[in-house]
Amino acid sequence: MNPALWRTWKCVLSVGRLQAPGALQISSHRTLHVGVQRSQEASENVSGLKVETESQSSKDFSPVPPLPGQNSQLRWGGKKFEEIPIAHVKATYNNTHIQVTSHESQSLVRTSCGTEGFKNAKKSTAVAAQTAGISAAAKAIGKGVSHVRVVVKGLGPGRLSAIKGLTMGGLEVISITDNTPIPHNGCRPRKARRM
Repeated sequence: MNPALWRTWKCVLSVGRLQAPGALQISSHRTLHVGVQRSQEASENVSGLKVETESQSSKDFSPVPPLPGQNSQLRWGGKKFEEIPIAHVKATYNNTHIQVTSHESQSLVRTSCGTEGFKNAKKSTAVAAQTAGISAAAKAIGKGVSHVRVVVKGLGPGRLSAIKGLTMGGLEVISITDNTPIPHNGCRPRKARRM
């Protein structure tokens, strides 16, 4: 073993040893004294935490989102994960479409860069996608939507800007899912463009 590494490891091992009640040995020649009162308070806090964790473990609380079909205690605005509306973002090379639907796939809001007044090459910019996202968020908030799940499809320049626009417009994004279709060598692609 490397001598420098061994010295470091030896020092780390010696940190945790208790020399006497209320004293913690840091190395072979130094000792850090901790007040007995503080150590008693710490032990009381630990016992209090054990009681709280036992009460929480009975509820089986988990900060991780549940798998589909699994029950969970997590709620966003009083709704389960499956009941949160979905914002579909389709980012093509020439435009970005944003549609907010309910969890039952009923359309609530629909907008795109073209409907926001951008024309021709300006539709395919990140600024246009962000503007469309802000507009979609404002319309969705008007219909009572506060939390949203985002599903992104496509590789256009407005991918991230549309999500940023949704958050800037006042919607709280719960999850982001990439649903871009990827061929596993399916159809023959178009011929290469000559430049």
